[in-house]
Amino acid sequence: MRRNRRRRPTGAQRATFAAVALMLGGAGLVAVNVYASATEGGGDQAQIATAHVLSAPTVYCPDVGSRLTAVPEGARADVDGALAELDQQVAAAYRQLTQSAAAIEQNPGLADQTIMNPLKEKRAESIQRIADAIAREGGRPQGLADLAACTLRSSNQGGAQSAAPQDSATPSQSGQGGAAPAQGTGAGGQGGNGPVAADYADITSVQPDVTTPPARPGGSTGTFSSSCGVNANGLFNSDNVIVAPGVSNGAHHFHDYIGNQSNNAFAGDQDLANADTSCADKGDRSTYYWPVLRLQNGRQERDADKPGGGTEGNAGQIVTAKQVTLTFEGNPTSKVTDMPRLLRIITGDAKAFVNGPANANASWSCTGYEDRQLKDKYPLCPAGSDVVRTFRFQSCWDGRNIDSANHRTHVAFEAPDGSCPAGFQAIPQLVQRIVYAVDAPSLADGGRTVPLFAVDSFPEQLHKPVTDHGDFINVFDESLMRTMVDCINSGRTCGAGAGGQPPSQSAQPTPSETASPVAPPAQTQSAEPSGPVTERPPSQQPSSEPPAGTPATETAPASGGTELPRVDATVSPTKTSTTRSSGGGVISRATQRPDTEAPTGTAAEPTGTAVAAPAGQETPATGSQTEPQTEPQAVQGGLAESGAHLWPAVFGGLLLAFGAVLLWWTRRNPA
Repeated sequence: MRRNRRRRPTGAQRATFAAVALMLGGAGLVAVNVYASATEGGGDQAQIATAHVLSAPTVYCPDVGSRLTAVPEGARADVDGALAELDQQVAAAYRQLTQSAAAIEQNPGLADQTIMNPLKEKRAESIQRIADAIAREGGRPQGLADLAACTLRSSNQGGAQSAAPQDSATPSQSGQGGAAPAQGTGAGGQGGNGPVAADYADITSVQPDVTTPPARPGGSTGTFSSSCGVNANGLFNSDNVIVAPGVSNGAHHFHDYIGNQSNNAFAGDQDLANADTSCADKGDRSTYYWPVLRLQNGRQERDADKPGGGTEGNAGQIVTAKQVTLTFEGNPTSKVTDMPRLLRIITGDAKAFVNGPANANASWSCTGYEDRQLKDKYPLCPAGSDVVRTFRFQSCWDGRNIDSANHRTHVAFEAPDGSCPAGFQAIPQLVQRIVYAVDAPSLADGGRTVPLFAVDSFPEQLHKPVTDHGDFINVFDESLMRTMVDCINSGRTCGAGAGGQPPSQSAQPTPSETASPVAPPAQTQSAEPSGPVTERPPSQQPSSEPPAGTPATETAPASGGTELPRVDATVSPTKTSTTRSSGGGVISRATQRPDTEAPTGTAAEPTGTAVAAPAGQETPATGSQTEPQTEPQAVQGGLAESGAHLWPAVFGGLLLAFGAVLLWWTRRNPA
């Protein structure tokens, strides 16, 4: 038998090995525990890690589309395609900016070298294609080349620096009131690109501001209402057939659709005319759409990894409206005329955060408080009051065009006295009112207790409420349109939705100015990121019955959360176009659909909106600038909780220290 000649380790060597093992094991425990502590808790801890995003910049680029007031018909397709390219380029640059935030913080010049200069070159090429397309049709575009360069601007609402031109003031500089100081989470929801606490205002602190022009002899005082449901069947996509026809994901955010069921980027006029409709009166195949509202509760919708959804900063649970009313009103100074079939109207501006508020038009309020409206704040509603989102569309038409190159100049708003501009005629005014059963978010803890809510937006628009907008395409049967006009001009109340209209503001008791400030109940919302929508009393629990006029899709379970199929307009079976969109995704989730309640109050065109900060916040004077909030004010847990979560790291530290001492001892005592 051979003799083992290998030398056995000495005691000192064994001690050295043990010391090294203890040190490695301790270091591993420390590293793993610290990493786990930094990432646990989902969005809450992620907000801490990305708190610097609040003071990081967003991308400001001049809006080329708004400058194109005259585009020859033969150049429209090429121009629309190039405009969509510009949006894609800005979205990609913003994503690159956020992904490179740490490197840019160390080397600010990196932003110009790797993002802004390449963006300018790409935009210059697309803008040149626009100019060439117009020139081929005999047009003479002027000054487009000057719109290629983009700049970075502060992402803080009311921040100290703005790269926007002087005529494109930020919302806080627009006479809407000063921005409230940023509080709560620094990074905000939506994966770190908004909203932030300064985007909300306590509705009870806002002064009543609604005025309505008095009716005059010869005016039209009737109303016609259409009932088209609340999109309970979940018809969503991230297209925009008005602004970017033929382009998948042309909106870069998801829309709710009611009415016409075949609306996507590739729907032609005949597709819309032949489509099914969710409206109770099948003579209304019009399409009504707006950006979805989401809760920042960590819920993963099916668009979480899709364009227009999570890949572009639109994250969280999509909220189904509690009620949608569609009312067509008259003109206080004249009779109204028929809307032309396939008339397209956009109200509001999806890019108002960087364009400035000139075209911003959506209003935010709360049931019971609709005599006060907000333009650039989300409302914090008191207990028992729901969030109300209102769009008052343009109601003057040029008498010739159903659309225009910038989708604005063919229609106009009436003057304060109700009259239309010279050369325009009054048409029925669509007033779209959307009610949501969502509670006031808990700003003090960054929405952990009660989640933040915000509309979807272009990524660089940071989910600001001022970017809200609505879209409408008139696909009323001509006979039903005549019925509408006759009803309005004769001062009657008509239409399938007339029975569900909110009472007039004058009939509603004015809320007390001493109403208690908003204080979200501590027990109303689960702290879990994936928790359900805020629970409500039994009388307000979701109904399993769809609203009148909603197309039947699938019978919902009778118990528990109502599970309804989510339908993508791009794959609607009623669509006749052969081209399919790849931008949108089918969304499937448990739909919270509260019973319809009689709302209180009606919205009217706000004038001179006064914005107040949430209760407990001091609102700076108009035009004042606030210091950027770079750190979250609320961090999960106290000292005891932190110690409980970090005990493995403490134990690892002890092992590391003991190993170091043992290693030192063995070196001093090699025998």
